[in-house]
Amino acid sequence: MGRTTVDSKEYRIHNKSDKPDNIVEKDNKIYLECESIEKELPFFLRSYFAYLKSNVLPMSRLAYLHDVKFFMNYLINETELTDSKDTKHITADEMNRIVAADINLFIDYCRKYIVDNGETITIYENSNKTLARKKSSISVLFKQLYRDGIVENNITDGFDPIRVPKPGEREIKALQDDEVMIMLDAVTTGAELTAHERSYWEKTKLRDKAILILFVTYGLRLSELQQLNISSFNFTRGEFKIYRKRGKESIMPLNRSVQMVVEDYIKNERINVIQENEAAEDALFLSLQGKRMTDRAIRELVKKYTSIALNTSRKSGYSPHKLRATAATSLIGRGNSIFDVQALLDHEQVTTTQLYASHKMNVKRDLVNDMEWELERKDDK
Repeated sequence: MGRTTVDSKEYRIHNKSDKPDNIVEKDNKIYLECESIEKELPFFLRSYFAYLKSNVLPMSRLAYLHDVKFFMNYLINETELTDSKDTKHITADEMNRIVAADINLFIDYCRKYIVDNGETITIYENSNKTLARKKSSISVLFKQLYRDGIVENNITDGFDPIRVPKPGEREIKALQDDEVMIMLDAVTTGAELTAHERSYWEKTKLRDKAILILFVTYGLRLSELQQLNISSFNFTRGEFKIYRKRGKESIMPLNRSVQMVVEDYIKNERINVIQENEAAEDALFLSLQGKRMTDRAIRELVKKYTSIALNTSRKSGYSPHKLRATAATSLIGRGNSIFDVQALLDHEQVTTTQLYASHKMNVKRDLVNDMEWELERKDDK
């Protein structure tokens, strides 16, 4: 029996599935957040809500609903397109009077806007990728309103295009194999850590190493790693279970390195956290307080150790997603089939995996190493 809190109310989740409680609780928290936002929006959007529920992933549904709520607030606070004082009471007639130019102005507003809460002023700036998602959210909304006969015209054809870099246009960021070894040396020995960081490292080094090894071996998504439990692992059979996007379960084989570091952490470090905090969580990776580690804590951990590997500032370290890219490029660089790597990383399209295949990690370095003009000039003298 799981519990979660939304809008100051405690919801009890009676889990009759074979999924762990933490997975079910996370899914239901997203579901309840979506339901809460829908209650703040006009009732005539119910077909749009139904479309999102049936056709997009839960996190995408939540993002779309946030975008629509933001758009409704924009109409109220930044335009004269509605007389309503709150998002719930914007009318269908007011939506029908909106034209494509109004949406284009909204997207332009989203590029950079200011929020003043009375105490602080925050300037928000969005990338083209974020703007494209907001445009998609609003496009789907108006297409649905047109299909339902709530607006008279399909105005989406008049939306200005937003250019998002095509796959392959941007540099793939991933650690090289020698940098992975530097990272693992740092987490093993505490090298290059500050005195403050070392005080925590003494208590978490086995946990941190297990996290990094899992990322670079399997290319796990952050959510997949964060949700791992002790019960996810069957060391006798040499495998563990993860829960993918779209609710899929996947069995992953354990290699000797992974089994060694995970068991070392469980037996020699995690047990101390459990005893000190009287915690009884099934969560694999625990904070020093005995709670499941948060996404943010794992993200900061990864940035710290990758920054050492890259010899850069902590702020410039890599995210867990770039360790996913590291796993992909390393696996392909070792001659593994693109289709096998696609299956391991759970890429929906093989074209995504092919991006990493075309990314030859040392090709630029090899090219410029053959063009040592100044050294060759000196050698000739």
